[in-house]
Amino acid sequence: MSEIEVQLKKGVLGLCVLALLSRGDSYAYEIASRMAAAVDMGEGTIYPLMRRMQSDGLVVTYLEESPSGPPRKYYRITDTGRSRLAEQVEEWRGFTAAVEELLDGAAVAPVQEEPSHDA
Repeated sequence: MSEIEVQLKKGVLGLCVLALLSRGDSYAYEIASRMAAAVDMGEGTIYPLMRRMQSDGLVVTYLEESPSGPPRKYYRITDTGRSRLAEQVEEWRGFTAAVEELLDGAAVAPVQEEPSHDA
């Protein structure tokens, strides 16, 4: 994974989690699975992110019995989280539109292999 891809992903993970939770409550493993499928995020990334979002008041947690084991900790987006999501969606759309405008018409040549300097 390139450095730019890593940085882009880090920058939007919270936005993506809030977007998922705006559709309904979920538990961390389910969130991680959906994020992994969408943006190739590792499972270990979700737990620190969820703790940070909880301490920032963006999500709250509650326990729910699970038919297949111990109770699961579910996350629910708060009103503060919904406000933050709306702000971030607006910022994201403005940012991506500006980048797309800059990229339109860019002369992007295919990458060519450099000749070997082995003698």
